[in-house]
Amino acid sequence: MIRFIRSVKMALKTLLLHKLRSGLTMLGIVFGVFSVIAMLAIGEGASNQAQQQVLELGATNIIVRSIKPAEDAPSTGGRTFVLRYGLTRDDYRILSRTLTDQISGIVPMREIVLDVRHIDRNLNARVVGCTPDYMEMNHLKTYRGRFLTDKDLHDLANVAVVAAEIAERLFPAVNPIGETIQIQNRAYRIVGVMQDRTASAGIGGSLSAQDFNKDVYIPLETMQSRINTGDLIMKATSGSFSAESVVYDQITLRVLNQEDVIPIAETVRETLERTHGAKRDYSVVVPLELLKQAAQLRNIFNIVLGSIAGISLLVGGIGIMNIMLATVTERTREIGIRRALGARRWDIVEQFITETVVLSSTGGLIGVLIGLSTPLTFKLIKTFVTEYVIDPRTTSSDMGRMFIEMTPQIAWWSLPVAFGFSVLTGLFFGVYPARAAAKLDPIEALRHE
Repeated sequence: MIRFIRSVKMALKTLLLHKLRSGLTMLGIVFGVFSVIAMLAIGEGASNQAQQQVLELGATNIIVRSIKPAEDAPSTGGRTFVLRYGLTRDDYRILSRTLTDQISGIVPMREIVLDVRHIDRNLNARVVGCTPDYMEMNHLKTYRGRFLTDKDLHDLANVAVVAAEIAERLFPAVNPIGETIQIQNRAYRIVGVMQDRTASAGIGGSLSAQDFNKDVYIPLETMQSRINTGDLIMKATSGSFSAESVVYDQITLRVLNQEDVIPIAETVRETLERTHGAKRDYSVVVPLELLKQAAQLRNIFNIVLGSIAGISLLVGGIGIMNIMLATVTERTREIGIRRALGARRWDIVEQFITETVVLSSTGGLIGVLIGLSTPLTFKLIKTFVTEYVIDPRTTSSDMGRMFIEMTPQIAWWSLPVAFGFSVLTGLFFGVYPARAAAKLDPIEALRHE
């Protein structure tokens, strides 16, 4: 131990003789360790965010979406046509009856982007026709009033529940409860306002991004009798007229047991294949499958980012080798004197390896300390970007929204791993210069000027 302490003191004394050179040599290790920790923290934050979005969909949910088949859309040149696609009442009825004992709930919904007006204020909103279970299925919470009830559905009531942003923009100075809004020249009385909720980004191409703060919820039966009459949405363009017939945009099923999600999803797919035939106008999204894929992507992401950051450590190690080889040349006479006084080759190797390890471990410690500041640094950068570059309220880019909402999370296992690799890097790249120093002939070394 005394010998080791003496070696470390001698290494520090030697390195401090050339402070600037030692500091510049350490920078490669410092930035290498920092980049490993920072990139893994960003990868961890992005992965956790993706998994959280999947969990918000419900780990025991199965989501069936209507998809407009592009190949079935005929040309419009002056003609009238009706495009029928997506989920139907028969689909809902069959799924409800087939899976009665295996699901705890099934929620249909229909969504249409329409103009919503109150006196002289108007805006485009996503009008969602749904059932009372829609709120719980999508983890929504009321801020004022109430959500839709079974009585609203039964009575075909002209009532609406508005999201936070809709309430703020249409009723900036008054309580919206009891007020009315106009949707396609019909008045709907507001009975509830939802709490603000962070918009979700698109998930792996399976589901598009959704901003729940721009929704207006009305009873599904009311929508189908007042707005989506005969399940038709009319569209008029110059010289042509078209209509789309869609009953449900989405049907969400909640499975009783998580282990049954995958088998039941296969049953849903087989059932829809029988009712829709070769027409692929639907998709079945299983959040549990997405969750497993996200975990696998997380591991791949960490390996890729860690490997890229590891290149910085490699460059830093090469810098250490370069400096130590130059040091051997500068200290040739010193090495000769030590050999002449009885130092063994191993003593020379030990001296130079100790210097490289001290250099790399010091750089590694500094890199770890800087790496720990990654969340704070990212927060400051995000604050600057959202204030001067991106407006988080108006951005529609999934990438921009992901950047705004993401928070890097330090992967604590990366700290000892990055530091350990910095020490090993110094050890590996210090062996060759140390052996080169030990192989010098003492007589030739003493003659060196």
